Amino acid sequence: MPSPNEKRATSERLQTRDTAAKKPSIPRQNRPPKVPVQLSPLYAFGVLFVSHSIAALYSPIQDCDEVFNYWEPTHYLTHGHGFQTWEYSPDYAIRSWAYASFHALLILPVKLLGGSKSMQFYFLRLCLALACALCETRLFSKISSTLNPRVAIMFVMVLATSPGLFHASISYLPSSFAMYSSCLGIAAFMDWRKGLRTAQGIWMFGIGACLGWPFAAALSAPFLLEEAFLASISDFKGILELFWRIVDGVVRTLCTLLLQVGIDLFFYRKLALVPLNIVLYNVFSSKGPELYGTEPWHFYLRNLFLNFHVWLILALLAMPLLIVQHFLHGKGATRASYLRGIVFLSPFYLWLAIFTVQPHKEERFMYPAYPALAMNAAMSLHIILANLGSSDPKDLVSAIPVQLRFVGILLAVFSALGLSILRTAGTMTAYDAHLSIYKPLHAHNATRTGDTICLGKEWYRFPSHYMLPSGTRAKFVKSEFSGLLPGEYSEAGQGFGLFPGSWLVPPGMNDENREDMTKYTDIKHCDFLVDSHLPSTQTTSLEPNYLEDTAAWEQVQCLPFLDAGSTGVLGRLLWTPDLPFVPSAFKRVWGEYCLLKRKKNPVVQRTRVMDGTQKIENML
Repeated sequence: MPSPNEKRATSERLQTRDTAAKKPSIPRQNRPPKVPVQLSPLYAFGVLFVSHSIAALYSPIQDCDEVFNYWEPTHYLTHGHGFQTWEYSPDYAIRSWAYASFHALLILPVKLLGGSKSMQFYFLRLCLALACALCETRLFSKISSTLNPRVAIMFVMVLATSPGLFHASISYLPSSFAMYSSCLGIAAFMDWRKGLRTAQGIWMFGIGACLGWPFAAALSAPFLLEEAFLASISDFKGILELFWRIVDGVVRTLCTLLLQVGIDLFFYRKLALVPLNIVLYNVFSSKGPELYGTEPWHFYLRNLFLNFHVWLILALLAMPLLIVQHFLHGKGATRASYLRGIVFLSPFYLWLAIFTVQPHKEERFMYPAYPALAMNAAMSLHIILANLGSSDPKDLVSAIPVQLRFVGILLAVFSALGLSILRTAGTMTAYDAHLSIYKPLHAHNATRTGDTICLGKEWYRFPSHYMLPSGTRAKFVKSEFSGLLPGEYSEAGQGFGLFPGSWLVPPGMNDENREDMTKYTDIKHCDFLVDSHLPSTQTTSLEPNYLEDTAAWEQVQCLPFLDAGSTGVLGRLLWTPDLPFVPSAFKRVWGEYCLLKRKKNPVVQRTRVMDGTQKIENML
């Protein structure tokens, strides 16, 4: 006989079934399109890691600062030589050796196992891709549980397909590292399950500020203000708990800073607080970064539109859409409250505002805010889709057939994906020659120990000594550039300890971008030369067309390289096929990016008689 509890449960199930059966069904033609609303973190990680790994293998280096301030110091740590910028001079110390040394440790096993230098280069890039994907997956999980699974799916879609993330995800730059840490910091502040994680959030942003870029700490401001507001309307116990959470986060950050200071003390042989030096130079110095150029206020809007196109527009619309959704529709867009939604959307606006007012602007300065941009765009798209899928007769959109709405959504999404693919493919195919041109040097007997590979006007595209065979060195020859080029780390021998180049003050350094002529070598000492010839480039006495000097140079390899000056706007921005039916205004115009080898001078033989003996002198 069933027990009374079992009878009651059976009766409830029958009532539920009958009630469901009496509900009127929605006609199939009026049902909103079904979309997947769940994506496991493992699948999200797989999508992100594959996307970033492709970038690691094929993305060209966008910024010479990445090479000379990070790849070259790492090469010095792992191979004993490299170019040194003024920022690493102990007189200035505005770059941390802690950041470079951690990455050098990642490369070290590959070197010890006999991997080539180019293998070490790509291995580190893949490590960066892995780190980026892991941090983004952590934020994806918190967005899914805190906001909405559909927002999380769109967040992954933006990250995996945007041209901006294609190069930011694997760039060896402190701003990229700060981007990783901002993912972890935002995720910590979003996660309120089992208590607030204020300390963890402060620490994650603190790691990005100490080891990466100190300005990245500004992204934590909206979250800290939120918690301060909650504490202000709480009792004394709530205020006290917030205080101790902040103390906990600050102490963790100070421990990280102490580790960094200790590492820099070892390398610089003096006490250097690098994050403070960076702030003092960039904010309070009378010289400052304006020496390296200024840009108009709309620079970041234009640059972000190139790298995120439709996603940027959606990111900028996120806050207005959330407000409209709250006040006009009277319902929340996500599981989070209206006020929490404002907090989550604020970091991107704050970051964009701070750096828009700065005169000196560079694309990499936006990297730390890329995850916030992607979250804003995903939120906007979620709100738009939620309203487009409405079947409420009071909404005007309900008058549009569901199938038509669904087709419109698909067209918009696939158009955005198509733009991303064309932009990314255009960059990969247009500017990848600077990574591939050095491959012939790795052939058997292609170079000898002591060979010099020279760089003239192409100095800023040099991809680091990791692309050169062991035993060869890169040198600069004079070009039209008149600023300060990097020098070389000292290779002092015995008596100077480990890594003397990190603490010996290099000659000819300054923080005013004044040219130092000792940074150049005479071109007659060059065994190889990397040069380009573009149709739009005018030759000068300092930048001749070395390809035409066939008496002195022979071509080892020449690769196509986009001539941006001769190519139309569409060809510069997107990949366009080089086919006969494509109008010439849309086609890309190509130049040559070449590796040249010096020809051996003919042997001049001179005969003379000395003491009745004929001798042959070979003169080179």
